[in-house]
Amino acid sequence: MKPSYKKLWKLLIDKDMMKKDLQAAAGISWNSMTKLSKGETVSMDILLKVCTALDCNVGDILDFVPDEEVSE
Repeated sequence: MKPSYKKLWKLLIDKDMMKKDLQAAAGISWNSMTKLSKGETVSMDILLKVCTALDCNVGDILDFVPDEEVSE
């Protein structure tokens, strides 16, 4: 399973926010924003800061999707 942050990007659009606005509001590093943008895992601390800044729950910004199966 891998994380999908599509809900987060949709929420930012709905709130008329840019990634840099979220980064500043949540007080997270650009490295963490880059990881989110690439669909990489981040710590629960980062997710908590994002949820606090957006006044939402983790389920509002994150889904888990199955890894693509490797064909041989």
